[in-house]
Amino acid sequence: MTTIKEIAAKSGYSPATVSRLLNNDPKLSITADTKNKILEIANELGYWKDHQEKRIRPTIALLYRVNHEEQLEDEYFTSLKEALISTVKQEALEMKIYYDIDDLIAHASLFQGFIGVGAGSIENAKLVKLHEVLPNGVFVDTNPAPELFDSIRPNLTLTVKNAINLFVKNGYERIGFIGGVGPKHDHIQESDPRSVAFADYMHDRGLDNSYMFVEGPFSVENGYHLGKMVLAKYKDHLPQAFLIASDTLAVGVLQAFNEENVNVPKDTAILSVNNSKVVQYVSPPLSSYNIDQQEMIDMALNMLTTLIIRPSRSHVDVNMNTELVVRKSFVPKDE
Repeated sequence: MTTIKEIAAKSGYSPATVSRLLNNDPKLSITADTKNKILEIANELGYWKDHQEKRIRPTIALLYRVNHEEQLEDEYFTSLKEALISTVKQEALEMKIYYDIDDLIAHASLFQGFIGVGAGSIENAKLVKLHEVLPNGVFVDTNPAPELFDSIRPNLTLTVKNAINLFVKNGYERIGFIGGVGPKHDHIQESDPRSVAFADYMHDRGLDNSYMFVEGPFSVENGYHLGKMVLAKYKDHLPQAFLIASDTLAVGVLQAFNEENVNVPKDTAILSVNNSKVVQYVSPPLSSYNIDQQEMIDMALNMLTTLIIRPSRSHVDVNMNTELVVRKSFVPKDE
C-alpha cells in the first residue's frame, strides 16, 4: 500500500503537505505546480488504488466557447456555465474561466483539468495541443475530440425517436422537422445529430422524411426564416406535427406561424428540445424535451475527478436521456 511518506519522499514535499492535499484540507495554500507534482507522484505510485473512497478537489479551468450574436441562442450554454459555477462554489473548488483555447493552453500548468462548454468552432490541432499540456478534460453537451477527452451529452438520437413514436401514436403520419446545421470542427461542417436521426428513423419506420427544413444557425431569426419557408411550401397542406431541434428555433417558427394565423396545435402540433425558460411564455407554451443540465455538470465533474486520479483509463462518451415536459403545443393522448 502506497503511503503518504513514500509520496512525500519522491515528490520532495513534506508529509504534512502531501497529507493535507490528499485529504482535501480547505485551509491548505499551495501552488498549482506543487499540487500537480504531488498528484502526479500519487498516480505514479498507485495511491488511489488503495484509497478509492477518497476524492480530490482539483483546481480546474472552464473553456467556454460560444458566440454572443443573440442572447436566446446562447441561453442554453449560459445556463450550463452558471450551473457549473454554482456547483464549483458548493464543492469548494477553484476554477477560472477561459474564452480562448490558446489562453488556456498558455496557462495549463495552473490546473489539473478542465471542463469544456459551448459549441464554438475549434481546430483539431489546438485540441491536440491542449491535450499535450492539459490531458484531463471533459466536454459538456458537445464532443469535438472524443479520442482525446471525455464528454457527457444529451441523447438526442433517442429524443428524436421518442418524438416520432409519440407523433405516430397520436395518429400523425405527415411529420416535419425544422433544424439548424451542426457544429464546425476543424473547418468541417458536420450534420446535426437531430436531423440525421430524424431522416434515418422516419425511413426505418416507413414514413415520409421529406418534410425537413434544415439550414442556418440555431437562432430565433433563423427559426422565423425556416417557418416562413414551411408556410411558402405547405401553407395549405401543413404536416400534422413538427419536431423542432431547439427551443430557440421554435420561438422563431411560432412567430412566423402566428403571423399567418396557423393554430398550434390544431393546425399542426409542435415538439421542441431543451426546455429553456422561454418556452413557457410563448404562445402557445411549448412542449419540450428537458435536458437535465445540473445532472450533466455533476457527472462531468465526477468524470474529471476520475480522469485526474486515473489518467490512463480509456476515454468515455456518455449519453444522458431527456424527458418530455408537456405544455400546450402538443399533448399526447395519454396525458
